[in-house]
Amino acid sequence: MIGAATATAAIGFRTQLQQMRGNPDWFLALFTAPLTTVVFVSIFQAGGRADLTSYGILAPALIALWAMALQTAGELIARERENGSLELLVAAPASFGIVLAGRIMAVISVSLVAFVESWVVGWVMTGSPVLIAHPLVFAVTVLVTAFAMAGTATVMASLFVLARSARTFQNSLSYPFFLLGGVVVPVDLMPEPVRLLARFVFLSWSSDLLRDTLDPGPVVAVAFRVGMVLVLGTAGFLLGGLLLGRILRRVRTTGSLAHA
Repeated sequence: MIGAATATAAIGFRTQLQQMRGNPDWFLALFTAPLTTVVFVSIFQAGGRADLTSYGILAPALIALWAMALQTAGELIARERENGSLELLVAAPASFGIVLAGRIMAVISVSLVAFVESWVVGWVMTGSPVLIAHPLVFAVTVLVTAFAMAGTATVMASLFVLARSARTFQNSLSYPFFLLGGVVVPVDLMPEPVRLLARFVFLSWSSDLLRDTLDPGPVVAVAFRVGMVLVLGTAGFLLGGLLLGRILRRVRTTGSLAHA
C-alpha cells in the first residue's frame, strides 16, 4: 500500500518536472527572489540596521517558497481544467490526491533554490556571507518547512477544484500569510491576538527557527519547534486529502468538475 502510494507520488513528481522544462512561468518566484533580497537588504542598510541583514535574506526565500506553492496549487488545477485533462486525471486508476501531492512536492523542491539565490545576493551586497551558526538545524528546518508548505498547498489545491478561477484566490492569499508567518517581522513583535493566530501558521514557527539558526547562541526547544512545523504540515496533508475526497464526490455528483 505504502509502496504503491510512493510510486504514484513519484510519477506525479517526474511528470511535473517534465512540464516545467522550458516554461519560465513556473519559475517566476525564483526570478523575483533576488530582486526582493536587494530591496530588503537595502532597507536595513539604509536604516543603519546591518544586524538585520539576515532577516532581509531569509524573507525573500520564504516568500518565494510560499509564492511557488500558491502558484502550484492554483495553476495545476486551472491548467488541467483549461486543457480538458482534469476529468481524465480524476477518472484514472491512480489516486488523484497522491499524484497531486507528488506534483506539488516537485515544485516545492525546485523553490528551495531561492534560499541559495537570496544568500548569494546578500553576500554580494554586504561583501560578506551571512554565516549559518547551526547548519544542521537550518537544514532540518528547511526540509520540514518544504514538507509543511506542500501540505498547505494540498489544502489550497483541493479547494481550488471548486473555484471557477483559482487565480482570484491566489492574489489574495499572499500578504496575510506573510504577516502571520512572521516572514519579515518576527511574530513576537506583533499584538497578542495576532500572535495567537500566527501560531496556527507553520511559517511562524519556521521563520523564527531559521532566524535563530543564524545566531551564534544556542537554539532553544529545537525538537518542539520542528515538531510543530511537522504537525501543522501533516495536518495540511490530512485536511487536503479529506477535502479533496469530499469535493470530488460532490463535483462528480453535480457533473461540474470542468466548470465548478
